[in-house]
Amino acid sequence: MKYALITVLLAVSVGAAKAQSPVIIQQDPEIAQMVQEVSADSLQAYVQAMVSYDTRSTLSTQKEAKRGIGAARNWVLSKFNQFATQSSGRLTAYIDTITYMPDGKRVDVPINLGNVMGVLKGTDPDDKRIFLISGHLDSRRTDVMDRTGTAPGANDDASGCAAVIECARVMSRHAFPATVIFVTVSGEEQGLLGAHFLADKARKQHWDIEAMLNNDIVGSNNSNETNIINNTQIRVFSEGLPYKTDSATAAAIRQMGLENDGKARQLARYVKETGERYVANLEVVLIYRNDRFLRGGDHSPFVENGYAAVRFTEMNENFYHQHQDLRTENGIEYGDLVKFMDFEYLRKNAAMNLSNLANLAKAPSMPEEVLVDVAGLGNATTLHWKAPLHGKVKGYYVMMRESSSAVWQKKFFTADTNIKLPYSKDNYFFAVQSVGEAGNESLPVVPKVAGRQSVPVKPAK
Repeated sequence: MKYALITVLLAVSVGAAKAQSPVIIQQDPEIAQMVQEVSADSLQAYVQAMVSYDTRSTLSTQKEAKRGIGAARNWVLSKFNQFATQSSGRLTAYIDTITYMPDGKRVDVPINLGNVMGVLKGTDPDDKRIFLISGHLDSRRTDVMDRTGTAPGANDDASGCAAVIECARVMSRHAFPATVIFVTVSGEEQGLLGAHFLADKARKQHWDIEAMLNNDIVGSNNSNETNIINNTQIRVFSEGLPYKTDSATAAAIRQMGLENDGKARQLARYVKETGERYVANLEVVLIYRNDRFLRGGDHSPFVENGYAAVRFTEMNENFYHQHQDLRTENGIEYGDLVKFMDFEYLRKNAAMNLSNLANLAKAPSMPEEVLVDVAGLGNATTLHWKAPLHGKVKGYYVMMRESSSAVWQKKFFTADTNIKLPYSKDNYFFAVQSVGEAGNESLPVVPKVAGRQSVPVKPAK
C-alpha cells in the first residue's frame, strides 16, 4: 500500500465551502532517497552478527570477546562508530551504563547494565528537540534466568536493533535541525531495565523528547495457530490517555471528548500517514492499547514519564519462535532463529521508521498555544495559534476528522496563524501542524479551549 500523494484542501471561507481546491502533499525527495537506501541485505547481516554471540542475556558474560551481552554491545558500538565517520562529526556513540543491583525478581547478582547510544546531533543549536528510536539487544531462553544456554533472539529483538542500526547508517549521512538518538537497550527481558534507566534519566535531565519509536519483534511474517502469512502490515500500539491524569486533566479530556487523542495516539496516527506515504505495500495498523496482553515493551517507561511513545510489532506473531529453548517437539521446531525471518518485511518496517524520524527531525517544532474559540454558538470553527519556537514555516495544516474516525480525514493549509472553517466544532475534532519550507510536518497539536473573549480571525481564503 503506497500513498505517494496525499490530497489536502485549501482553507475556504464559510460562504465558499464548495470552492475548495486540492493541494498535493508529495514525498520529500531527500527522505524518499533515504528510504530507497534501506537494505534487506544489511539488515540480515546485522541480525546474523547479533545471533552469532550465542546468547545476549542481560545476565550473560561481559568478559568474552565473541559471546554474551558485553560482546554484542561492543559490536553495536563499533557499527555506530563506523557510521560516525560519514557524519561530518554529527554522530557520536557510547555505551551508557549503570550498576544494577539484585532486585529479587529477574536479577540475582550485580550487573553492568548498558544501553548503546548513537546521537545524531541536530544542526540548530537552539532546537533541543529529540526523536528517539529503540530496539532491545538482550535475548532470553524459556527460563529468563538462564544466562548460559543458547538464546539466538533473531526476531526478538535483533530485528528491532537491526532497524535501529540501519536507520543510523542511512541517516548519519544527512543533517537535520533536531537531534535523533538511536539506541539498543539492555535488560528488556529482565523487566524493561535499560528503558527505565534511559527514560528516568531523560526526565531528570529535561530532555525534550517529542517522539519515541520502539521496535520489538518486527521481522517475521507468519503466526502459529492461525498460520497466517502476511508481510504487508505492521502494528503500532499506542496509549490513549496520559499515564498520569489528575482530576483537572481528566475533566478537560471528558469535556472535549479527547479520550482518543493523547500524545501517543497522535504519534501513532502520524506514523501511519507518513509511513504509508513513503513505503510501498505496507499498512500501519493502529492498535488502541499500550501493548499486548501479558507483555511489555520499552516504550512504556517513556509513556510513564510523559513522553509520546509507541511500539511497533509485526502483525502476526509466531510464539513457537519467542522465548523458546531450541528444540523439536511433535514435529514443531522451536526457537528464535534467523531462518524464520522475512528480511524484505523487516526492510519495509525499518524504512517506515526512517521516514518518520526524518520527517519529524526536518520539520519545524509544533505550533504554540493552539486554541479553539467556543465563545459563541454557531456552525463554524475558529482556531488560532502562535508560530513554532524552532524552524522556518511556510504555513500550517489544520487537520479535521469526524469524532468517530480513527484517522485525520481532511487537511486545510493556511499561511496565517488563525483560520475559520465552515465545519461545526461540535461535530469534528481538529488539530494543527507546522509545515516547513520543504513540506515536512510537525506532530499535530489538539487545541485547548480559548477564553470567553473571542479572537478576531479572518475567514480562510
